[in-house]
Amino acid sequence: MGDAVHRLPARPGTSLSERASRAADVRVGSTTDGLTPISAAVRPLGAALGADQLTKAIVTNRLDLNDEVHVIGPFSIHHVTNSGIAFGLFASATPIVILLTALAVTWMLYFFARSGSRHPVLPVALGLVIGGSVSNLIDRVRLGHVTDFIDLKYWPAFNLADSFIVVGVTALLLALVAADRKWSTQAAQLGRPHGQSPRGL
Repeated sequence: MGDAVHRLPARPGTSLSERASRAADVRVGSTTDGLTPISAAVRPLGAALGADQLTKAIVTNRLDLNDEVHVIGPFSIHHVTNSGIAFGLFASATPIVILLTALAVTWMLYFFARSGSRHPVLPVALGLVIGGSVSNLIDRVRLGHVTDFIDLKYWPAFNLADSFIVVGVTALLLALVAADRKWSTQAAQLGRPHGQSPRGL
């Protein structure tokens, strides 16, 4: 005789199509099709890396160190260097910054490679974060510092890579929070008896 087939009982009132749809859902942390977010992030990663490197090259070729060109209001192009992380933090700890950046990029690649999330924002946000991080990491390894040039007077000077990282991290956090709320809602709904309203009426 063949091997016995064990089937779990279906939830009352749940159709076969509904069960198949739920089985196909993938949460963050799943290994199913895990390379999808990484492969889809290649274009935004390349765009962020290229834009940051290009603008830094233009600034360093057109302006001497500490030169400044006023644009409008508090905004000016100010050629400065920074051996720390974003916005001039930890400027005296370049080796530590390089190590932490490399570890952060590695962790992001590993974490999101394991993620089967289908959120449309995820690849773009991931590409911005990794592209900005890698661009600044290249400068630190090659030059020992990064070039900052966006000066708003009331905030330490920064570059496009810093902006990409901030925007990407913010988008990632919002996407993860939204996904968590969605799954919490679905879990609560699946935990109620079929036909019962959210208030139990």
